[in-house]
Amino acid sequence: MNRPITTLFMLMSVDGKISTGATDDLDVDKDFPIIAGVSEGLHQYYEIEQTTDLWTLNSGRVQAKIGVNTKETPKRTSVSFVIIDNRHLNENGIRYLCALSKKFVLITTNANHPAFNMEADHFHIIYQKELSLKNALIKLKSEYGCERITIQTGGTLNGLFLREKLFDYIDIVVAPVLIGGKDTSTLIDGKSLFSQRELSTLGVLKLQKCVILKNSYLRLRYEVIH
Repeated sequence: MNRPITTLFMLMSVDGKISTGATDDLDVDKDFPIIAGVSEGLHQYYEIEQTTDLWTLNSGRVQAKIGVNTKETPKRTSVSFVIIDNRHLNENGIRYLCALSKKFVLITTNANHPAFNMEADHFHIIYQKELSLKNALIKLKSEYGCERITIQTGGTLNGLFLREKLFDYIDIVVAPVLIGGKDTSTLIDGKSLFSQRELSTLGVLKLQKCVILKNSYLRLRYEVIH
């Protein structure tokens, strides 16, 4: 394979929501810890997250939601971060992620992104005129040595990965809560299907593991077979 092995790893509600609402002010990382019946078992998700790949891919929007644009400089970790962003990260957010990452790769189609003003030995930019997830993954492996990567983006980017058949595994922690709301982000968003000929873009899964966790949480791991 000329690209890294990919695993989508996410926390979601029973109805597939990956956010607690339709605005950036609402977020599972901020809100689940204060919901009785959900908060008690939440630590299990973060414990499992610590065992995922040493490369992780996320979006600038998600990183902005968790506050990297205003956070103080963190300690460096052993994890390499890949961030897809055009407009959500400012210079402080870039500095924060540089400080946090073993390697930091930004993927952008914005030629004026503030990241172009930053320099660090372990910081790299993949600039594309049009976003190509496949080409970006190929470059991550060939130029930066990324063999396996955990995907933790939002529903829209997850949808692009799905339609381009770039998921190899799906690893989901299900929280015991129903959120609802048609405008609230789900595990896979993006363009809907409108014809039977598009069914070839579906992700068909083979269950590898089903683990009943404490406090009514559940972990599901699948291989994507096509």
